[in-house]
Amino acid sequence: MSTTPNFSMDVLSSQLARCGPTLYFCSVGLLPSVWDLVCGQYWLVPVEEVSFILGVLTGCLGMGFAADRLGRLKTLLTSLTLSVVFGVLVCVSTAPPFFIAMRFCLAAASAGVYLTLYITRLELCDPSLRLLVTMVAGLTTVAGELLLLGFALGYQSWRGLLGTGAAPLSLFLTYGVTCGVVIISELDSELSPSTRPHLSFPELVHSRNIWKNICVLGFTSFISHGISHCYSSFRGDVRGTAPSFYWTYLLSVCAGGGAWLLLWATVNRCGRRGILLLAMTMTGLASLILLGLMECKKHSLFLHGTTLWLNGDLSEAAITVFSVMGLFSSQAAASLCVLFTAEIMPTIIRGIGVGTVLALGCVGRLTSPLMDLRNHYGYFLHHVVYSSLALLAVLSILLLPESKRKPLPQTLADGEQYRRPPLGRRRRDNVPLLATPNPET
Repeated sequence: MSTTPNFSMDVLSSQLARCGPTLYFCSVGLLPSVWDLVCGQYWLVPVEEVSFILGVLTGCLGMGFAADRLGRLKTLLTSLTLSVVFGVLVCVSTAPPFFIAMRFCLAAASAGVYLTLYITRLELCDPSLRLLVTMVAGLTTVAGELLLLGFALGYQSWRGLLGTGAAPLSLFLTYGVTCGVVIISELDSELSPSTRPHLSFPELVHSRNIWKNICVLGFTSFISHGISHCYSSFRGDVRGTAPSFYWTYLLSVCAGGGAWLLLWATVNRCGRRGILLLAMTMTGLASLILLGLMECKKHSLFLHGTTLWLNGDLSEAAITVFSVMGLFSSQAAASLCVLFTAEIMPTIIRGIGVGTVLALGCVGRLTSPLMDLRNHYGYFLHHVVYSSLALLAVLSILLLPESKRKPLPQTLADGEQYRRPPLGRRRRDNVPLLATPNPET
């Protein structure tokens, strides 16, 4: 899942003056447009971010389970309805506590919309078109995030900004009730209730291959989402200054768009597992190189004259290049993890599987507001831990199967057949692609 824009309190607090002798203005009225979120009240900003991410986590798990048990259509319409209701309540918030609570609920409902649309779109596509359709949807999300940035720069009121984001949801809800019923109901009614696969929880518990795939992809999603914050704020951490909010957001969104273009150009040629392995390898290497450059920058301070200027200039350029490369590769890995999970999870538990991987990605994203709450204290240790885990994720990706151009599994037994071929087994290239597999082999 792409990072949901969170302009609400970040933009507001960035526009207020600093503490000290400088005065700042806080307007008060029936619906105050500015709240006191500086000095002693600044802790509300990262708390709101944590609440929003926890809402996304809750929505991914809850709505993923509902999509498998109640159906895609019912879950989509329920999520859209809740998104409209909580979107309006966020716009009319009168106090930060109420605003934070409504943002939590809005995040949960929006996560349900994203998750349900993602798996439904994948299930309606032919195997050869899954990557293309997912890439177009990802680029559409990037375009919407860039448009939101333009609205944020143009609007003077955060209420108008949030209202602009909530208004289209009512149109989507109307479309879902009128036209979407026909489209998505075809998927839900493809199997009659008597022939629809029944979920057996004992069988699910003993499906070791499915659990292994979920754990590997969830761990990779956790690392790729968590380490992306290190790249976006690394240069400011080294300098000891806070990066510009708009610049950090723009860089992250553009990196996500470039990552989708890279996946579209390479994944169908090289396979899901190979590109995911390459992306996580680049992520880990970029992180280790940045840590080494930071040490070189510290040692260069003891030099004098031209050598100091030359080393400092090269270090700044290298830090920028590898930060962008790490952010780009981590975004690609995060996007590919969701696609990979949706392709290898059986239809009967696809919502739960994709929701779990997205939820673990939200756990990784929690490090961003927590580091802001601590004023980025201990960022070096935070970066070292994620770099080590990224290299561990590279090894775990080797355990995944390949899902390129393969049909989506329907039952738990189908999902158990998605295994990585043994290393010592010779590949039989003379077997036709459409040959029926022999159960005895």
